[in-house]
Amino acid sequence: MYLLPDSWTWDSWFVDDGEQFHAFYLKASRALGDPDRRHRHASVGHAVSSDLRSWTEVADVLVASDGPAFDDLAIWTGSIVCGPDGLWRFFYTACSRERPEQQRISIATSSDLMTWNVDPGRKPLEADATCYEKLGDSAWYDEAWRDPWVFQDPAGHGWHMLITARAREGALRERGVIGHATSPDLETWQVEPALSAPGAGFGQLEVPQVAVVDGRAVLVFSCLDGELSDERRASDAGGGIWTVPIDSLTGPYDISRATRLTDSTLYAGRLVQDRAGAWQLLAFRNRDSDGHFVGGLIDPLPVSWIGDRLSLTVGTPGALSAPPPERAYR
Repeated sequence: MYLLPDSWTWDSWFVDDGEQFHAFYLKASRALGDPDRRHRHASVGHAVSSDLRSWTEVADVLVASDGPAFDDLAIWTGSIVCGPDGLWRFFYTACSRERPEQQRISIATSSDLMTWNVDPGRKPLEADATCYEKLGDSAWYDEAWRDPWVFQDPAGHGWHMLITARAREGALRERGVIGHATSPDLETWQVEPALSAPGAGFGQLEVPQVAVVDGRAVLVFSCLDGELSDERRASDAGGGIWTVPIDSLTGPYDISRATRLTDSTLYAGRLVQDRAGAWQLLAFRNRDSDGHFVGGLIDPLPVSWIGDRLSLTVGTPGALSAPPPERAYR
């Protein structure tokens, strides 16, 4: 496990540049004492590896801007893609001191994945109130508009961004949806309606990702116990990392078919293809056996399909003892 002695690390995202793997992750000093304080002190760390197991920490990527600015409190989860111009773009979640409960999305750029630049004049991407819940629309504790996952349209028609978001209507812990934005060029973005419907038993669908694993498309997201509906919590025995088989990377997604890939000892799962072409799950160690927060990146765990369910090898840490039969939530 990649465990830093002086920092907690949690949500992560990965880049394969053809020569080495790059792990980017949220980090905060353990000197804060209480791990719940880490969110408002988060910056982005960076490590490199040849095998997804042995990591070497390199210079940090991004910290909060000098204020006042939309990202002057903390930097949260994102994703990194390389455009047709050869420029790397890091789409990240921004939090401000002025409105810490509001989340927005912006871009940093790099030519080498090491040195990153932020345009202070760029206008961040915000949730559209015609489609998504805004701060104060319900009793939910924040305005969910974060964790952008950017990928190229499979048909070559521009780019898509998946976003942790909430619908404007529904029960409080049932409003979680996959938000959506599109772009022709990675620079200008248009907020679109959600790619999933509320009512599937999730208050939020964190760190979403889509991938094609062994020829089959899948959506991965995470949700903890406290953000599940009562029915979902009772029937699935708690939160963790979730997967949904999908017909198309670009949606729509039937979240009612979601099943747990792991329990909540692991969180913020990412699917990464290793050098041999095998798909692996990487995530952070959320809790130890005593329920204490750990904050370190796990070694990769192999995944494969069992029927219509993406599963870990039984017996690996965090894996469920046996996959339940496929069923619909409602």
